[in-house]
Amino acid sequence: MKIKQLTTRIIACWMIISSALASGKAQPATTDARLQRSLEDIVRGFNGDVGIYVFHLQNGVQAGIHDDTIFPTASIVKVPILVGLFDKINKKELDYRQAMIYRDSMYYGGSGLMQFYKDSAQTDLSTLAALMITYSDNVTALWCQSLAGGGAAVNAVMEKYGFTHTRVNSRTEGREPDREKFGWGQTTPREIAQLLVKIRNGEVISEAASDRMYRLLTNIYYDEGALSQIPPTVEAASKQGMVNASRAEVILVNAPSGDYVFSVMTNNNRDQRWVYDNEASTLIRTVSSFLWNYFEKDHPWTPFEQRF
Repeated sequence: MKIKQLTTRIIACWMIISSALASGKAQPATTDARLQRSLEDIVRGFNGDVGIYVFHLQNGVQAGIHDDTIFPTASIVKVPILVGLFDKINKKELDYRQAMIYRDSMYYGGSGLMQFYKDSAQTDLSTLAALMITYSDNVTALWCQSLAGGGAAVNAVMEKYGFTHTRVNSRTEGREPDREKFGWGQTTPREIAQLLVKIRNGEVISEAASDRMYRLLTNIYYDEGALSQIPPTVEAASKQGMVNASRAEVILVNAPSGDYVFSVMTNNNRDQRWVYDNEASTLIRTVSSFLWNYFEKDHPWTPFEQRF
């Protein structure tokens, strides 16, 4: 009888563990010393400031370098803006499919497509969100920031979810000194990675909102960075941010052996060239390639050297 009861308990515990693994829910974090040493070797000699955070959701291992240091987000700030936008949608203050009219007074340079729209062109909110994330569109990002209630409203949502350093600075009253220092937005490698994990697990705004946000984040045009070091058959949610002195990327990989998330953030970079072999861009690809082969030993993959 005792053996039968013990067997039943073992089966029950295994079912609970299996369910957690299948759901992708994060396990308690423990530092992986070998992973930590490897990352330190990779960044050694980098000409600038660098922060990295890595976490494997299923086995709970993590590693980090300046992972709680604040870095500029550049366009990665569009992820918190997306969350703020869906907060308004969830409150029925906006509708995901509602019509919008573009005005050429909204023109803002840099990345994106909407700056090339004609004045009075009709669009909708879902298109704004998609362009903001997929093409890192600056016009739609500023538009979405306004629709979300402005930077202060987005920051309040970040505070609600326990992110104390992830903030929108631009066009946000009281954050002018932070904007001077960090630009449009700021975060830490750990916080921005944790935000993607929460979205992955359906914990941001609502399960339905998290589902839609995650789908948007898996449809990225700019895929020559960390994404290029992952097989194209493997889904990943990501966002990139680039300005002259700062390059950054955060990515959550739905890998065969279990999801893992990582972020690489840089600042004060000596190499400010806008070329493929920029030092920070190369670092991001190197970290991504290393992590794939570290976590996916049974699924080795080498990217093609030919670029298109």
